Amino acid sequence: MFYQQMGISLIFLPYILLFIVAVLEFTDIADGAVARRTNQVTDLGKILDPMADTIVRLSILLSFTQGIIKLPLLLCLLFVFREIIISTLRTLCALNGQALAARMSGKIKAVIQAVAVIIIILSIIPYSLGLISLEMLQTISFWTVAFAAFYTLLSGFEYLYIHRNDIKASLQTS
Repeated sequence: MFYQQMGISLIFLPYILLFIVAVLEFTDIADGAVARRTNQVTDLGKILDPMADTIVRLSILLSFTQGIIKLPLLLCLLFVFREIIISTLRTLCALNGQALAARMSGKIKAVIQAVAVIIIILSIIPYSLGLISLEMLQTISFWTVAFAAFYTLLSGFEYLYIHRNDIKASLQTS
């Protein structure tokens, strides 16, 4: 395992991962708060910020397809599929002068994905201490991500439905 090659014990690994995820999530929240407070919200930021957040979360989820977690790649590709569709349509609309605002369901999706990542990392702690089996760790991880994937797809369909007229108009002007 990569963490072993770096000289990191499995017992310390989840704490290091939690710290990294906490920093990533905190900086994302702080960035948005500062942008809103200083009135620095731009159409470009409305496109790039969710894209950057998505890249970070997808990278973490895809990393869980390896190592001890071994999430099914196809499950993680559901996240990728949703984000490619939404990001492409959002960018297309932006190129045609329409900035599609984020939906509350998208923000909830981001929180659910972040919580799923944290649950998986927290589940590594009892595994590293021998309190749960590898099979239990993998089961917890699978169902946590399956729930997040379900909500992710649901929020994608809701986004498409709500913005269907804007998307249609942008596709007709392209």
